[in-house]
Amino acid sequence: MAYYKDLFREWAAHQALRRPSTKQSEPAFYRRLEQALDVHRENGNLAILKPRWDDSVIDFTSSDFLSLSRSGRIRNAFLQELASLGNDWRLSASGSRTQYGNYDYLRQVEAEIAAFHGAETAWVCHSGFFANISVLEAVALPGDAIVWDELSHASTVVGLRVTVAAHKLPFQHNNPDALREVLTRLKTEDPAFARGDRSVLICVESIYSMEGDMCPLREMVAVAKDMFPTGNAQFVIDEAHSNGIIGPNGAGLVQVLGLEKDIAIRVHMCSKALASTGGVILCNKTVRAALTQFSRCLTYSGAPSVPMVASIRAAYQMLGSGQAANEQAQLQANVKYFFQALLEDPDWEEALDEGLLSVPLAEEWEERSVQSHVIPIKVRPGHESSLFVHLLIANINAYPISYPTVPRGTALIRLVFHAHNTRAEIDYLLKTIGAWVVEMLSIERGESSNTVPAAQRQFLALQANGWK
Repeated sequence: MAYYKDLFREWAAHQALRRPSTKQSEPAFYRRLEQALDVHRENGNLAILKPRWDDSVIDFTSSDFLSLSRSGRIRNAFLQELASLGNDWRLSASGSRTQYGNYDYLRQVEAEIAAFHGAETAWVCHSGFFANISVLEAVALPGDAIVWDELSHASTVVGLRVTVAAHKLPFQHNNPDALREVLTRLKTEDPAFARGDRSVLICVESIYSMEGDMCPLREMVAVAKDMFPTGNAQFVIDEAHSNGIIGPNGAGLVQVLGLEKDIAIRVHMCSKALASTGGVILCNKTVRAALTQFSRCLTYSGAPSVPMVASIRAAYQMLGSGQAANEQAQLQANVKYFFQALLEDPDWEEALDEGLLSVPLAEEWEERSVQSHVIPIKVRPGHESSLFVHLLIANINAYPISYPTVPRGTALIRLVFHAHNTRAEIDYLLKTIGAWVVEMLSIERGESSNTVPAAQRQFLALQANGWK
């Protein structure tokens, strides 16, 4: 069976309302949960664990940006790293970092990662999500403030729930002037910030996971230094989508800009471009001591296992030795080809002119020295599902994103480019979306006898026929 049928069937099976069939004799605990889930089932947007697709499906979704997992290169490097350790290692860390789990190999790899990134220390933890929460839990002290870009990742939002910071303020996305306004407000309302008696933690991302745009980090650092010359305003930057992609050997945005000494905390992910697992917090010894003392997320959980650390080391050795340079270059070439072909396609031009969709990152792309591999195709709310179904039936996987993952009143198809994407696949992607554009414009202009796009009609027919 084609992948799209498997996915549609799995999705439909989970959208059926459960509360009407829930027996009153069942515990109220479960009935209340089903009631909460039915709110999402009614709109057809209950999250599901999607079946994994094989390599025959055209991939514009996965986080294997450099294709190190698909190619098997990271697996081979990992096995070689494990073999180099011999047989005298234990599978489990058997304790937290403050107890038995702080073993020599883990500390050695952390020192190597810190050196690669030009940081004083590094802390390997189980995921980047976990790392972001741990930082906000530990580093902001009572009375301090956390200000964050309004489009920050969900891990930052969760971190804000566990922090003891007294002030939590968002600022307009990628806007240094908006950051200045928020910082001015803090200084005005509480003189302790102006004196340097309280600190401000500023949370940004190098490449934003939905918008795909890059942080104007140099400008924001200048604002913070100007507003707080005592140095009590410091940055936490999430480099999830830049790690392995940009900078010297893929070291990230901070190192592209030479701001290693200006950024207090960097969080890097190993589960994306590095095709490994886990996250890394880069900081100095003072911050590391604060993490040890105040982060329950880190010190009340077991330390990473040897295989996990070995996979991370294998990935970083590939970066540091330049073994991923061809993939990094290919990824950049693929994005540039997409932009160039998009702007030359008459169907896309008409769609852009009519406001049916937009591709903000395609604007003035040639002026950027480096391209983001995350490209949102912005559409009107409701159209993201239509375009997703259209793409999936054409054997292209690119997920629809709706509120609350993106701001209310917005929606998009999130294209993620990889080194393994071919020009033929990119051409096919453009052609497939172009066909959807032609059909939608015809429907909107009243030139079609149909009011529902063909792909959605096919979806409904499959559902009525039991997905056969």
